[in-house]
Amino acid sequence: MASRYEKEDSKRRILSACVQLFLEKGYQKTTTVEILKKAGVTPSTFYNIYHTKGSILTELTEFMFGNQFNISGKITNPVLLYAVETCLQLTLAELNENLREIYVEAYTVPENIELIHKKTAVQLQKIFAPYLPGYSASDFYEMEIGTAAFMRGYMARPCDMYFTLERKLARFLSMSLSVFKVPQEEQEAILSYIENLNIREIANKVMQQLFVTLEMKYEFTLTN
Repeated sequence: MASRYEKEDSKRRILSACVQLFLEKGYQKTTTVEILKKAGVTPSTFYNIYHTKGSILTELTEFMFGNQFNISGKITNPVLLYAVETCLQLTLAELNENLREIYVEAYTVPENIELIHKKTAVQLQKIFAPYLPGYSASDFYEMEIGTAAFMRGYMARPCDMYFTLERKLARFLSMSLSVFKVPQEEQEAILSYIENLNIREIANKVMQQLFVTLEMKYEFTLTN
């Protein structure tokens, strides 16, 4: 039987291998055989720690969602902060196809999306409770299920010359802010703020910071 230290070391190597492969090849193209080879573990060790790739994605998702948006932390208006963070997430998916796949899978794999629903619902209640007096935690959880579907749908659909990034961001914000009963005048001010940001440049900086953070956290170096 493996010692606690050996199990923790195997877990660390599996996480490191998976995160690197997910970022370099994409989630779907990463095979279990590649994970085992890169991590230097046996199939029994892998399946004893992680039953599926989805279980690893859950850990990665939790870390990414907690660390990628510190660049927007200086914004004090909570509704504006929500708008900037969601727009950055959508923009990141346009800048990097492997990130797009990770995000889309995160909003698809059952254990991942449940984690997102629960954590995001708490934040949504803090942000939008003033617009929805009397709404309970379960109300915001149910609303999060719907707005998360907006997010997944827009992430999965790449932009083109007709459905530009600017249109995507404006459409997503209009839909989600309307769900939370944000007044039209405030919505227009937020949309104007987003339009005046160089969202691609900001998202690119966030992406580079995210990659560095992931490399440090999971102890690997990206090769491309």
